[in-house]
Amino acid sequence: MFDDDNLVSCAGLVPVMTLAQRTGLSDLLADKVHIAAPRIKSGSANPAPKLATLIAGMCAGADSIDDVDVLRSGGMKTLFDGVYAPSTVGTLLREFTFGHARQLESVLGAHLAALCERVDLLPGAEVRAFLDIDSLLRPVYGHAKQGASYGHTKIAGKQILRKGLSPMATTLSTDLAAPVIAGMRLRAGKTGSGKGAGRMVSQGIATARAAGATGHILVRGDSAYGSRAVVRACRRAGAQFSLVLTKNTAVQKAIDLVPDDAWTPVRYPGAVQDPDTGAWISDAEVAEISYTAFASTKDATTARLIVRRVKDACYRDALFPVWRHHPFFTDSTESVTDADITHRRHAVIETVFADLIDGPLAHMPSGSFGANSAWILCAGIAHNLLRAAGLLAGGLHRAARAATLRRKIVNIPARLARPQRQPILHLPSHWPWASAWLALWHNIIGPGPPLLA
Repeated sequence: MFDDDNLVSCAGLVPVMTLAQRTGLSDLLADKVHIAAPRIKSGSANPAPKLATLIAGMCAGADSIDDVDVLRSGGMKTLFDGVYAPSTVGTLLREFTFGHARQLESVLGAHLAALCERVDLLPGAEVRAFLDIDSLLRPVYGHAKQGASYGHTKIAGKQILRKGLSPMATTLSTDLAAPVIAGMRLRAGKTGSGKGAGRMVSQGIATARAAGATGHILVRGDSAYGSRAVVRACRRAGAQFSLVLTKNTAVQKAIDLVPDDAWTPVRYPGAVQDPDTGAWISDAEVAEISYTAFASTKDATTARLIVRRVKDACYRDALFPVWRHHPFFTDSTESVTDADITHRRHAVIETVFADLIDGPLAHMPSGSFGANSAWILCAGIAHNLLRAAGLLAGGLHRAARAATLRRKIVNIPARLARPQRQPILHLPSHWPWASAWLALWHNIIGPGPPLLA
């Protein structure tokens, strides 16, 4: 029988949302998000608690607006004030326009900076941090989704056309830290991957500085972002870049000028280390040559063109090796092999996309483009919150996936009791991750028994 008003399904939301409150999330939402001319008069009322309700639902695993209703079950409304119904949250989201989404994007950046003051999210950022930029295509179905159109995506190594919406994201990471989201923006499915990338990079670098990245910042991207706008944004902000260049005639001529004795083997899957010299014996080799990109424009930039070549598997039996070349353009000062390895770690942004797809971005929940824009930004805030919670829980949770944190830390059942009018959460005995949960509680709420304040 579903008749117990004291059962709690997501007890881990207590420390997680306490962390959100103590890092000023509600205040940021109240200060920055304003809808002056709503279509429905009550739709724009109290945006801060409504958006906080949505973010809490996402931390618990909500991937649709209706899933927010889990926060109103059992004793959840006793634990949290200002929990709104899914219909009310949906009405607010449908009031969002591009300008309102920009307001919420500023909340994402400001809250990340506040989290970094409270939690060491980016250890080593005083030396070097990485700003990665990429986009993905989320499929949608039917005819009611605003902005949905056919765009190119890659599945199983093949380019296909797929109908959807295309969020673009920037992530921040270091050599010692898992990535957090610095910015997100929703675009139509047919939008080119690199459209608006220069502005996103500028904003991402500013967010990185606010979050404590006082050292070098290296901006990494694939061929869609090896453009004048991105390089210009990096130069203006004093950041370094490592960007794939689309192979054209000029790039191919530069590759052909690389001397035969300039190629150096690099560690690669399947590489073998020579026991006598310690050198890597590998099919992959790297070399560099000076190159001037955008030579015929006012943004002409001279830097290093680093090329990785691998033997083409289609011609392994050929008398002479046939190489495939992968060039990228960088002004970093690392050695050629280290620069190649550092650039290839740009793929870390895919782990963030995997987390989002396995959570809030499993669906684009609304037919309104503005609502979906607000949705992805709330997903970014929730991702950063869970990343901070994992660090405070310690152990293997410091780099755990969001789905793992939800299963072990957030979605833990509890029973709410009030002996002597003191509210207490009774959690399951022999919970395998009880020590991590208590570490999270004590790091956020303070020493003493984990009683509700």
